[in-house]
Amino acid sequence: MAESSKDELLQLVKQLSSFLSVKMSNFFTIAFQKLDVLSVSALAGFAVAIFFTWKIFPSAPQRRQPKRQSARASSSVNNLPANATVEMSGASTSSDDLRAQDVVDDFFQPVKPTLAQLVRQKLCEGRKVTCRLLGVVLEETSPEELQTVTVRSSVLEVLLEITKFCDVYLMEQVLDDESEKRVLLALEEAGIFSSGGLIKDKVLFCSTEIGRTSFVRQLEPDWHIDSSFEISSQLARFIKYQLHICSSRPERLASNVFCSTSLDHFFGCV
Repeated sequence: MAESSKDELLQLVKQLSSFLSVKMSNFFTIAFQKLDVLSVSALAGFAVAIFFTWKIFPSAPQRRQPKRQSARASSSVNNLPANATVEMSGASTSSDDLRAQDVVDDFFQPVKPTLAQLVRQKLCEGRKVTCRLLGVVLEETSPEELQTVTVRSSVLEVLLEITKFCDVYLMEQVLDDESEKRVLLALEEAGIFSSGGLIKDKVLFCSTEIGRTSFVRQLEPDWHIDSSFEISSQLARFIKYQLHICSSRPERLASNVFCSTSLDHFFGCV
């Protein structure tokens, strides 16, 4: 049936070709008499196109051969046992589901903010910070304990990060010049001055708590950090934000005064 249709189609193409040949012959005769060189060239090109179409057309049915291969592949799959087909389909679906789940998990995995981001977020883009040393940066909590000075290693990284974004002033009440020298030496050995964000001239000393209060009010910082309940209470009206450090977390003194057990705890480092 297929071979008969092919023969009929070829016979029709040949008849059409013979008819076109006669017509084109007569047409070319007239064209050479009446048309110029450009028109004759165009007609010649048209004739060549028809010739190549006729040469290529009989090979068109051969393009159906790949379908036989796909049919063989389909038949080979159909010959597999039903349970094997189900297993292959199930394995493929399971693998795709796991791959998709991995992509979703990676996309929605929470990203831990960096210390720099935490500092900026907590300080609300504040640019000037004043900070007490005793009970905040130092392990000691009173001027009498400054016979030996120990810098809290847990707050060192946070303090250095703050100096990258803010103008920082450290301050403390001391009993004598020797205590002052010991404090500066301990800060220097801890590396606080090595980053360049804080210099010794910005470490201020006074002999009374009133003196520390005066320092803060004169500097007008965006944030003040202190461990004295009285100082934090007095400055609440004058300073935009405060952080009160104490071992036991009390109630907030005011809406602009935050409380934390340590500087690093406030910035989420522990």
